[in-house]
Amino acid sequence: MKAIRCRDWGTPDVLGLEEAESPNLKPHQVRIRVRAAGVNFADSLMVGGTYQVKPPFPFTPGLEAAGEIVETGSTVDGLLVGQQVLAVLRNGGGYAEEIVLDATSVVPIPEAMDFVTAAAFPVAYGTSHFALTHRGHLQPGETLLVLGAAGGVGLTAVEIGKAMGARVIAAAGGAENWQWPARGAPTS
Repeated sequence: MKAIRCRDWGTPDVLGLEEAESPNLKPHQVRIRVRAAGVNFADSLMVGGTYQVKPPFPFTPGLEAAGEIVETGSTVDGLLVGQQVLAVLRNGGGYAEEIVLDATSVVPIPEAMDFVTAAAFPVAYGTSHFALTHRGHLQPGETLLVLGAAGGVGLTAVEIGKAMGARVIAAAGGAENWQWPARGAPTS
């Protein structure tokens, strides 16, 4: 299989597309054919060697991915071959044609959700939701100021805060951050 590999700490330009071994499947794991992978600030930190997890070289970055299950381990229950899922990879690995991980790190996606949306969902939305509910204890009617609202976590914090009934004020570092489509964002 092909995978994006990191062999030295640095900026994303140190990454390269390489042939990699297909991981063995354990009884409690699933194999997923990756259709999309999220690209996060945390991934760039990992490649730069400044993230809390420092995998041994060579490693494949990518903390979130989406695709179809192609194989399940003998003890996996509730997940089926062909099912469309998203995966959270705590130690990276999502920038590959296939991934193998514990079934407990895999979530089925609804039919209406495409792979690109699913792959970008867990880190940004999970971070925002945790911050607003478990750390900030945001309540309906409160005012939420979101700094950095033009970034992934900021955008999702605005959306979640509004859904939780807060009055949301969004701020960003400059006018260029408020242009849509955002720099590098798809236009369709």
